[in-house]
Amino acid sequence: MYMQWKKKFAFIFSGQIFSILTSSMVQFSIIWYLTETTGSATVLMIAGLAGFLPQALLGPFIGVWLDRWNRKLTMIVSDSVIAFSSLVLGAYYLWGEPSLWVVYAILFIRSIASSFHAPSFQAAIPLIAPEEQLTRVAGWNQLVFSASSVLGPALGIAVYSATSLGTILLLDVVGALIANLMLLLVNIHQPKPEIMPTSSFRREFTLGWKAFLSEKSIVTITIAMAIFSVVFMPLAMLFPLMTLSHFGRGGYSASLIEAVFGIGMILGGALLSVLASKWKDSTYMSLSLVAIGLACVLSGVLGSDAFLAFIVLSFLMGAAAPLFNGPYMAMIQKSYEPEILGRVLSFVTSIGLLSSPIGLALAGPVADRFGVQVWFFWSGIVVALIGIFIFVKFYDTGKEK
Repeated sequence: MYMQWKKKFAFIFSGQIFSILTSSMVQFSIIWYLTETTGSATVLMIAGLAGFLPQALLGPFIGVWLDRWNRKLTMIVSDSVIAFSSLVLGAYYLWGEPSLWVVYAILFIRSIASSFHAPSFQAAIPLIAPEEQLTRVAGWNQLVFSASSVLGPALGIAVYSATSLGTILLLDVVGALIANLMLLLVNIHQPKPEIMPTSSFRREFTLGWKAFLSEKSIVTITIAMAIFSVVFMPLAMLFPLMTLSHFGRGGYSASLIEAVFGIGMILGGALLSVLASKWKDSTYMSLSLVAIGLACVLSGVLGSDAFLAFIVLSFLMGAAAPLFNGPYMAMIQKSYEPEILGRVLSFVTSIGLLSSPIGLALAGPVADRFGVQVWFFWSGIVVALIGIFIFVKFYDTGKEK
């Protein structure tokens, strides 16, 4: 039985990595296309809003449906919608240059589908893995995403330079088809929700919200995560602009930064899977945030000739990231019953995503007026302080599960 669940994860991840890899190629290529053609942080922030806002607004309500629906089928349908949107935008690029508003609209649709896919995938994990292995599985999950983040930008810029953005978008369709085929071949047993057929949407939503609030440690860290999202999430859009505007380098250098960040995430995920359960989950998270914060502060004071130092700092940020994401997700998965986990995960995801548009709205004008380094510096200060807060809050309190 112990090996059976491992085989299931190996099968699912082997399929998902194709979809995640091509999505990584698409994500980087679209950001670089907008950076190269507009050079505007505001345009990048609008693209970020199109990608984040639907997930933030729909997330809390989608959780009710996720706990009613088959999670495997939900992943397949949502991934198919993402693939179809890539097909449409890819056709636009193959036939001609679409307007910015077409790009924003497609990003908006992909975000709606992602708001179903991500929490349904995370909510399916406890249906397969034993509870004591959830932190370790989180490390594996980070490894899959990290490997794709290394190869995605490099392959994306290579295909983008050799062909067009349209070709990359069509490859995303192929990746989704492979992932869905692998999912179809795996059986995931999902218990039926303990609700009456006449149970109202409002009642289920309220039950999910109350369940989330019942775990005070999760609520505290989620609030800290929301503040973190305000200041750090815009950096995902600003890394290419930092490479282009501050260091004066092109697409391959920008893809190198993404790849180095991803290599760091791979090593960080591997470290987490090895050191799982050595410390409390909150200890990993606090160390992660302090390390990311210091790396951001140093990035904000680099000279234009210090690109090598920026590479090193990007690696450190990537290596620290899984030490927050993995334990945070494992804490949530350990704290709630599978029947209600979909709702809780959607609440948590939405809180983070609702915070992101605030940061995106602020970062664009600030970066355009004062320079992208200013955002790196001050976001680093805030992130480090959040890490210190989490360490102090949970140090020997016994409140963490």
